[in-house]
Amino acid sequence: MKLREHTSFVRFWFASTTSNFGTYITTVALQVIVIVNMGGSAIDVGWVSASRWLPYVLLGLIAGVIIDLFHRKAIMVITDIGRGILLSFICLMAYTEVLSIGWLMFLLVLFGTMSLFNDAASQSFVPQLVPRTLLTRANARLEQSAAVAETSGPAIGGVLTQILSAPFALLVDAVTYLISGIFIASVKHQPTEKVKNGPLGYQIKEGLHWIYRHQHLGTLALNTHTWFLFHSMTTTVFVSFVLTEIGFDAALLGIVLGAAGVGAVAGTSLSVRIGEHFGAGRAISFSRNLYGPAVVLIALAPAAIDSNPQNIAFLLVIVGQFLYGFAMGIEGPLEMAYRQFVTPSHLQGRMNATLRSINRSFVVIGAPLGGLIADQLGSRTALSVSLIGLTLCGLWFSFSPMRHAQIAD
Repeated sequence: MKLREHTSFVRFWFASTTSNFGTYITTVALQVIVIVNMGGSAIDVGWVSASRWLPYVLLGLIAGVIIDLFHRKAIMVITDIGRGILLSFICLMAYTEVLSIGWLMFLLVLFGTMSLFNDAASQSFVPQLVPRTLLTRANARLEQSAAVAETSGPAIGGVLTQILSAPFALLVDAVTYLISGIFIASVKHQPTEKVKNGPLGYQIKEGLHWIYRHQHLGTLALNTHTWFLFHSMTTTVFVSFVLTEIGFDAALLGIVLGAAGVGAVAGTSLSVRIGEHFGAGRAISFSRNLYGPAVVLIALAPAAIDSNPQNIAFLLVIVGQFLYGFAMGIEGPLEMAYRQFVTPSHLQGRMNATLRSINRSFVVIGAPLGGLIADQLGSRTALSVSLIGLTLCGLWFSFSPMRHAQIAD
């Protein structure tokens, strides 16, 4: 049976794609609101951005337990509608000029909490919509949509912000969440296994034991946590590197950032075939070993001077970005499908929420660490540190038992 014949998944896919585009519209609109509408600084933008991710660090383990105890579809519908209402409220407050940084941070903590529950529930919901043999294909479709949204979403957000103003661009995103909630509500799915009630601590411990004592999942989790540390350093340093050290303008920056999205679309298009041919473990190992060479190309880009035109730097950076996105596109669907395949239904919520929470915690460490190294020692030094870390992650994965893992394990 083909993936498109699973109408419930198609509805879920449409809902996910719609909300993905809305998310990138919000990212652009919020920054404009802080800087233009509220007269804020770059530090204010940083605080506002951090407030969205704070719930992932603080509530991830608890969220996993709740997701496993309650109906995942209901959680997604409630949080989609809730996020739509919150964005509408922010739009109203910004338009009437009563919005402050403090209020915006408070509302975004609520928004981030709902996003945490929605993300983990969504990842845990896919195995209820398609047979396990189609998990890789299903996740590839979802990753493709996410990559397209990542590539074009900021541009759409910029246009909407220019035409409608930033507050009303948020209102467009609110509508996307409401549409997503309506479509999720119409999805038919297989019920999950009933979770036994027990103390919160026991439920959390059961999820942690499942992840980190599993033959392959534990290695995958630890390696991915480390990867997020150095990945966040790379992405934090990249923009300042290409703008200040290489000398790109905003237009060239947009092009090279888009190259990663194009690479991700290409990678997800090949992910299923590569996974079927080489096995999930070897395919993910191949991807993890591509990040190092990708960062090498970026770090080698020379600064633009009279004797050294920008075309060489542009070529190196755009190829590096494409390769980086390509690696993410290959491994993303396979990693998610493997996690979903080996994890029992009653542990899906805890597994997904725990991994997502801890990964985001490493981002909270890696992003400021990368910025600190770049400020003190230069962006190329910071990229070199992330290059070493990403290379070691690839080698670690290649020599681990996870390299032999199959989706059919």
